[in-house]
Amino acid sequence: MHLIWLRTDLRLHDNTALAAASQRGPVAAVYLITPEQWLAHDDAPCKVDFWLRNLQHLSQALGSLNIPLLIRHAATWDQAPTVLSQLCRELSVESVHVNEEYGIHESRRDSAVAQALEADGVTFHSYLDQLFFQPGSVLTKTGTYFQVFSQFRKVCYSRLHSALPRVVPTPKAQAELGVKSDPVPTAVEGFPTPSETLRALWPAGEDEARRRLDAFADQQISYYKDERDFPAKPGTSQLSAYLAAGVVSPRQCLHAALQTNQGEFESGDIGAITWINELLWREFYKHILVGYPRVSRHRAFRPETEALAWRKAPEDLAAWQQARTGLPIIDAAMRQLLETGWMHNRLRMVVAMFLTKNLLIDWREGERFFMRHLIDGDLAANNGGWQWSSSTGTDSAPYFRIFSPLSQSEKFDGDGVFIKRWLPELAALNKKQVHNPEAAGGLFGVADYPRAIVDLKQSRERALAAFRRLPSRQEMAEHE
Repeated sequence: MHLIWLRTDLRLHDNTALAAASQRGPVAAVYLITPEQWLAHDDAPCKVDFWLRNLQHLSQALGSLNIPLLIRHAATWDQAPTVLSQLCRELSVESVHVNEEYGIHESRRDSAVAQALEADGVTFHSYLDQLFFQPGSVLTKTGTYFQVFSQFRKVCYSRLHSALPRVVPTPKAQAELGVKSDPVPTAVEGFPTPSETLRALWPAGEDEARRRLDAFADQQISYYKDERDFPAKPGTSQLSAYLAAGVVSPRQCLHAALQTNQGEFESGDIGAITWINELLWREFYKHILVGYPRVSRHRAFRPETEALAWRKAPEDLAAWQQARTGLPIIDAAMRQLLETGWMHNRLRMVVAMFLTKNLLIDWREGERFFMRHLIDGDLAANNGGWQWSSSTGTDSAPYFRIFSPLSQSEKFDGDGVFIKRWLPELAALNKKQVHNPEAAGGLFGVADYPRAIVDLKQSRERALAAFRRLPSRQEMAEHE
């Protein structure tokens, strides 16, 4: 018998490891519940709940092919070698198949498991699945990992022209194995079940992911470039949670986008091109994770920025976390996150810049808070986004480029529709006042809405001064 160990690849279709395992003979699947590891990685309760709900769907789909899904428990990944070795002995497993995951802990876990299994005579096979290109295969002329997205994308484009990643066939039904599937737990201790309202926003299962992908590709993708920055419009695909859990694959997304654009990714429909670009940004940040492991260790990508004099300001941090900064676009975005497990992408940048520049609070505080609340939390993308916004990362916003929450608000939520949806206490304000109630209401603003916790102009100057004091890369190199 052969075993597929499922992780962030909770789907039956286009699953490289599953297809490979099933070609070798009878297959069983296993999923490890690892609560202490999830806590250590700041995984959000709504994300864990989403995984479990998707596992229930997947268990049924696998069951229809007579592939049993087994559930095993290991507090942390350190116990994975023992737990999986034990299972392989019980079932007389010959080979274990996985789709590659990236990040320091993931790599260590997989090599420890491979070693333990091979000591028992079980072969361990891992496959490229959640990326188009193997990390280490898209490099600069000098053989290093790219640090600038546009250069990375150019190489990806030339590769895609010559070899488009193919979608993997779905396994056929196998003879019954006489091994029963385990019930999938509905909850895991330490991860409270989210509200029904939140769960209803994110139905589980491949059919739902496919429905969203098809609806987006058919109806929305052409408007993506123009509408994706407006949080009150349904301009985005709403697929990020499904991509993060592997309920849909980047290959399926790429093929759906290409289909709407006559197979083109550099010309034609600007919406499709822009969306494929976003898939490549996901790819870029995962390559960064492998090429520059320090970002997995909560270190800044640009080492010179480790010397930044971040403020210790627990009250300001709490106001940001609890959506009471007194800046409506920031508070509305944070409420969206707290209530739905998701935040519009443009607003992720706006609230991240506000925390790291206007409040001068360490980006790691924001990165952690996001991971603890995002249903689509993904180490590479979340870290990449936070470091981009805080000017500590790869290809990041230059430090002097600081979004003004007010101008972002006026530009991308001009009528205040998004703000009023999440901050009903501001519903009575007109579209000019809603962006800055303090200016509108004389001394008092709106009775039950807080005053701004920071002066935007002064705080911008403070951030610029802090960044100017940093040593340059050259100076750092001279001191080493």
